[in-house]
Amino acid sequence: MTAAEIRQQFLDFFKSKGHTIVPSAPVVLKDDPTLLFTNAGMNQFKDYFLGNKPAPSPRIADTQKCLRVSGKHNDLEEVGVDTYHHTLFEMLGNWSFGDYFKAEAIAWSWELLTEVYKLDKDRLYVTVFEGDEKEGLPPSKIALAEWKKILPEERIIFGNKKDNFWEMGDTGPCGPCTEIHVDCRSNEERVKIPGKDLVNNDHPQVIEIWNNVFIQYNRKKDGTLEPLPATHVDTGMGFERLVRVLQGKQSNYDTDVFTGTLAAIEKITNKKYTAGDDKESIAFRVLADHIRAISFTIADGQLPSNTGAGYVIRRILRRAVRYYYSYLDYKQPLLHQLLPVIAKQFENVFPELNAQKDFVGKVIKEEEEAFLRTLDKGLKKIDEVIASSQSSKTINGAAAFELLDTFGFPIDLTRLIASENNLSVDEVGFEKEMQEQKNRSRSASALDTEDWVTLIENVANKFVGYDSLETKSKIVKYRKVSGKGKELYQLVLDTTPFYAESGGQVGDRGELIIKNEKLKIVDTKKENDLIIHFTESIPDDLTGEVIAKVDAERRKNITVHHSATHLLQAALQQVLGKHIAQKGSLNNDENLRFDFSHFAKVTDEEISKVEQIVNEKIRANIPVVIKEMSKDEAIAMGAMALFGEKYGDKVRVVIMDPAYSIELCGGTHVGSTGELGLFKITSESAVAAGVRRIEAVCGIAAETLVSNTFAEINTIKGLLKNPKDINKSIENLLAENNTLSKRIEGLEARQLVGIRNELLQKDEIINNINFVGDIIEVSNADALKKLCFDLKNHLNNHVAVLCTNIDGKAFVAVSIADTVVAAKGLDAGKIIKEHISPLIKGGGGGQKNLATAGGQNVANLKDVIEKVKSLL
Repeated sequence: MTAAEIRQQFLDFFKSKGHTIVPSAPVVLKDDPTLLFTNAGMNQFKDYFLGNKPAPSPRIADTQKCLRVSGKHNDLEEVGVDTYHHTLFEMLGNWSFGDYFKAEAIAWSWELLTEVYKLDKDRLYVTVFEGDEKEGLPPSKIALAEWKKILPEERIIFGNKKDNFWEMGDTGPCGPCTEIHVDCRSNEERVKIPGKDLVNNDHPQVIEIWNNVFIQYNRKKDGTLEPLPATHVDTGMGFERLVRVLQGKQSNYDTDVFTGTLAAIEKITNKKYTAGDDKESIAFRVLADHIRAISFTIADGQLPSNTGAGYVIRRILRRAVRYYYSYLDYKQPLLHQLLPVIAKQFENVFPELNAQKDFVGKVIKEEEEAFLRTLDKGLKKIDEVIASSQSSKTINGAAAFELLDTFGFPIDLTRLIASENNLSVDEVGFEKEMQEQKNRSRSASALDTEDWVTLIENVANKFVGYDSLETKSKIVKYRKVSGKGKELYQLVLDTTPFYAESGGQVGDRGELIIKNEKLKIVDTKKENDLIIHFTESIPDDLTGEVIAKVDAERRKNITVHHSATHLLQAALQQVLGKHIAQKGSLNNDENLRFDFSHFAKVTDEEISKVEQIVNEKIRANIPVVIKEMSKDEAIAMGAMALFGEKYGDKVRVVIMDPAYSIELCGGTHVGSTGELGLFKITSESAVAAGVRRIEAVCGIAAETLVSNTFAEINTIKGLLKNPKDINKSIENLLAENNTLSKRIEGLEARQLVGIRNELLQKDEIINNINFVGDIIEVSNADALKKLCFDLKNHLNNHVAVLCTNIDGKAFVAVSIADTVVAAKGLDAGKIIKEHISPLIKGGGGGQKNLATAGGQNVANLKDVIEKVKSLL
C-alpha cells in the first residue's frame, strides 16, 4: 500500500465505526496561550474535553498536522540523526467525547492493526499505566483486563507516569494511556532478545506506533488534577511510523512519505542518499523533514521572525541551511526548491500548501538568503569559539549569545555544533544574556494611551524654544498613558519653549507652573507635528495660564554637543573624505554620538587630526549663523541634507563658517563655537557593515573627563611612588609581573609533581584496574588535565577521577587508560555526561580516554569519586 492508501484505510475504518471524518486543524495556534503550535491531535478538541462546548459529533476521526519543536514535547535534537523522530508529522486519531471508552478503543485498535493492516500479532506489545502514588493515581485495571482478553500477559508491560500518562502541556486535559509497540527486527534478533525488553528503550526497530489516551482529568495551574465531567478517548497513531511498518522499511525515510523529497535533493545537489549514519545522510534526512515543518507552518499563517512561534520556524530553517551548507556542500538556497514536491504530494490531504506554494516559496527563499549571508562568517566564528573552549569543554553563555545576536545562530544550532565537537553550552549564561537583551530592548514608547481630553479647541501648537526658555502658555489638551508599571500624563501647550526629541537631539526637561503648583516635565517628544510634554502627575484644574520653563543648564549642555556634531562631521570629511555621510546621531547633556558611512576603522592618527581641526574651530570662536530659506536655495549654497529626512518648504540652515560647515538642521545651537570650550573623542567603533560610530564630549562634560583622567593619572603616579617617567615605570611593572608569572608557573608545575606523587600513593586496585580518586587543591581547572596526563605516564590500566573546588565552583577530570577503554568499554565522556554532570549541576564532555566537567555544586565532589568507583 502507498502512504496515501494507508491513510485512507484508517479513515475508512473509523468511518465504518460511526466516526465523523474532520479535516486537520492548522498547525499554528491562534487562540491558545499555553501552546505555540498544535503538538498533538487533541489540541483542536480541547474545549470538548473540558466541557466548555459540546462536540459536533460524539465520535470523530482525522489526520492532524503536529509540530514538536518547543516546550514539553521537543524532538528537534533527534530529527535526522535517528530515523523515526520528526519535527512536523501526521497523527492519525480517533476520538470519543463522552461516548465509548477503554474497551472499544482497545478492541478497535487491535482490529485495525491485525485484521485490516494484517500486522503480525506476535510482533505487537502493549503498555498500561502502573499508577502513581504521589499523584494519587491508581493503576489502569480496566485497560489491563481488556488487553488480557487479547494478548498473553508476557506481552503486556506496565509503564510509569513518564511513559503512560499523557499530558499535552503544563495544564489542560490529560489521563492514563495504553501504547501499542511493534517489533520490526529480524526473526534471528527476536530470538536473541525478547521484544518486551526493548519496549520504551529507544530501540530504532522496536517502536511505539499507537497511543490510546483516556482523558479523565484536567491539570490545573497549581499542578493538581481534577476529574473531568465526562470521560473521553484521545488516540494518536504516528502516520510516518505506521507507513514504515506496513511497507516493511527500516527507516521512515525509506517510505514514499519521504522518497520523493529525497530524490529531489539528490537531483539538486548531485549527491546520492545512502541512508547511513554519516553526516551527508543525516543532512538529507534533516532537509526532507524540515521542509515540511517550515512550509506547512508558513502556509498556516506563521512567518519566520525573531520572537515566539516565528522564531521556532526560523530556528528549524537555519538548522536545515547549516546541514546542506556544511555537509552537502551546497552554498545557495535549496529548501525553496523542494516546495513544489511537498505541495504536490499533500495537495489532496492538506490543500492549503499547494494553494499558497508561490508565496511560501518566496518567504523560504528570502529567509535562506538572509542566513546564508552570515553563515560562513558564523561558522568561522564558532570554530574560534570551539578552539577557545577546549580547556573548559563548555561554550560560555556570552559566546553562544553573540553567535545568535551577531550571526543568527539559534541556540539549538550552537548546541548541535558543540555536541559534534564534544562540547556543551553554558545554557544558564546564555539565558542570562538573553534576558539582559530583553530588558535593554523594552521600548519606552510601549505605552497604553487613553483618549485625549481637549480643553481648548482649534489652537496651534507653537515652538518658541530657539529664542526663549520660558514662556506663558495654556494647556490645549491632555491624556493619561500607562506602561512599565507606572502612569504618566501627556500635555500639549499652545506655545512651548520645550524642544521635542528629533534630529538626534533629546527632548527638553523642566517644569510647568500651574496656579503656584509645579509639575515636573520629564521628557518632550513629537507625535507627527505635535509637541507632547510628559509629566508624572497633574492637578485637578488644568485651565488658565501656565508658565513653561526649560531646564536651562541641561539645554545648554545638549546644545553644545549638537553644535559639536556639526563641527565633527565637517572635520571627518576633511580627514577621511567627502563620502562621509551621517547615518544617525544622539546629542544629550552628557555626550554626543555620531554614526557615519566609512569602510575602515578610523586610526588613532586620524582621530587625533579630527580632534585638532574641531578644537581649532572652537578656539576661532566662529559665529553660528542660522538662516531660513527654501530647500532649493539651501542646497544651492552647499548645505548638507540627510537622506530620507522630510523637509518642509522652508528649511533652517546652520552655518559655522561658509567654507567649513553648512547643514540643514532643526536643532538648537550655540551662538558661537567658542561656547563649546573643548572637544574630546572618547571612542570609535563599528556599528554595522560600512557604518562607524564616534562618541565624544564637549563643554563641561569634556572638562569633567579631563579632570577625572588627570586624577586617575595622579593616583597611578602615587601608587608607583611618583616616578619621573610613568610609562617606563609601568613597563617595568609589567615586565616584573611577567617574570613572576613564569616563576609561579614553574612553582605550580613542581606543585603538580608533588600532588601526582601523593596521588600515586593513594592508588587502589579495583577489578584489576588502578584507581586514583581525590579532591585536590589547584589554582585552575586546566591543572586537572595536566595531572591526568602525568598519571597516565606512571600508571598502567588506570582510571583517575580528580576533583577541585575553585572559587566555589566544581571541576572534575576523568582519565581512562586506552587499554581499559578497549578491554572494559569505559568511556570518560559518557561518564562525565551521564553520571558526573548531574551530581555537580553542570556540564561537560570529552573523549573516551579523557573528559572534563564544570558545575555549581561542590558539595557532591566526594560522591563523584564514589560514583566512578561504583562503576568499576
